[in-house]
Amino acid sequence: MYLIFSLELRSYDLMLFWTLALSSCQHECGLGHTHICLCVEEEDPFYKTPVNKLAAAVSNFGYDLYRQQSSRTATANVLLSPFSLATALSGLSLGAGERTEDVISRALFYDLLNKAEVHNTYKDLLASVTGPEKSLKSASRIIVEKRLRVKSTFHSQLEKSYKMRLRALSGNTQLDLQEINNWVRQQTRGRILRFMKDMPTDVSILLAGAAYFKGTWKTKFDTKRTVLNDFHLDEDRTVKVSMMSDPKAILRYGFDSELNCKIAQLPLTEGVSAMFFLPTKVTQNMTLIEESLTSEFVHDVDRELKTVHAVLSLPKLKLNYEEALGNTLKETRLQSLFTSPDFTKISAKPIKLSHVQHKAVLELNEDGEKSTPNPGVNAARLTFPIEYHVDRPFLLVLRDDTTGTLLFIGKILDPRSV
Repeated sequence: MYLIFSLELRSYDLMLFWTLALSSCQHECGLGHTHICLCVEEEDPFYKTPVNKLAAAVSNFGYDLYRQQSSRTATANVLLSPFSLATALSGLSLGAGERTEDVISRALFYDLLNKAEVHNTYKDLLASVTGPEKSLKSASRIIVEKRLRVKSTFHSQLEKSYKMRLRALSGNTQLDLQEINNWVRQQTRGRILRFMKDMPTDVSILLAGAAYFKGTWKTKFDTKRTVLNDFHLDEDRTVKVSMMSDPKAILRYGFDSELNCKIAQLPLTEGVSAMFFLPTKVTQNMTLIEESLTSEFVHDVDRELKTVHAVLSLPKLKLNYEEALGNTLKETRLQSLFTSPDFTKISAKPIKLSHVQHKAVLELNEDGEKSTPNPGVNAARLTFPIEYHVDRPFLLVLRDDTTGTLLFIGKILDPRSV
């Protein structure tokens, strides 16, 4: 990955480029493509800690899940908070026999981790990303068929590492639906009022993942500057959306010539950042950008972006995405969990993954911590600031900066609704 910064009218320093190239390695992603990336095991200090290694692994699962869901809905918006589902899936692996545990480990990219430490490390990752003081409210749960006799060792391990309590259905559809919705409402502090419309039938194992996040920018937008403006759905169609703007924004920016997209990163409070991937043309297929997304790629982008002054506009977002993802996961390397898995550590009765339910709610409006940029920021000195207008379909990645955890990922083709 090699970003060219048009604002400087030259490429990156060749010495830096060759240093990166010499310390890189080839790897094959889940899509079968070969990429050049920094050798995360040895070269990049960011990936030295067990928590950051684990965050990279479960985030790569998230990027894979997003790609699969996006390909199924090519003409519709997608918004996922994959960490909530990765947490439920990682907890489920505690109840798996060796064969099935290997399947889950590969899907979660645990291959290069110390498996003996994974579950204890996950406890630390959860504390870092979803602590009580955090704005991210994430809920993960494993729900099993009615009156299933669950082994006590699985209960205790799940509670110890994931602070998660397994729920067995009662058999009363209305009561079960109400209990699950009430639980999600409680976990998200009332932000997600309804997780599921209906209780699915024939549940064996249901994985539930929900997340809510209302971001607060480091620098707030002036509400007086928010106006209805054109958002280009394609070359021929435009819609009016509430567009926030800041003529004196400070952001981090780069242009990727291979992906033909402008990348901007804006800081939020609590060590979270929002990264926008904006194709140069409104008609551009975003598949190439999507295929490039991995934890390592996004981390490399983060390191290479330059701080600049910008005339900025982007749409207010209030996105609500609710989806059953069972069919999506069946098309991944997790397919065997739906057919003949080994969950004998959960129960002596044969059970299998039957349903995966997800809900993600994301709000980004004008709210911010302060009104004016920090005068100490060392932005690139330009006669004219760059212009960055998110007025066409774009990709959005919300990431925890400390651990690198992927919190939300979205393909926004129409910001009016998801």
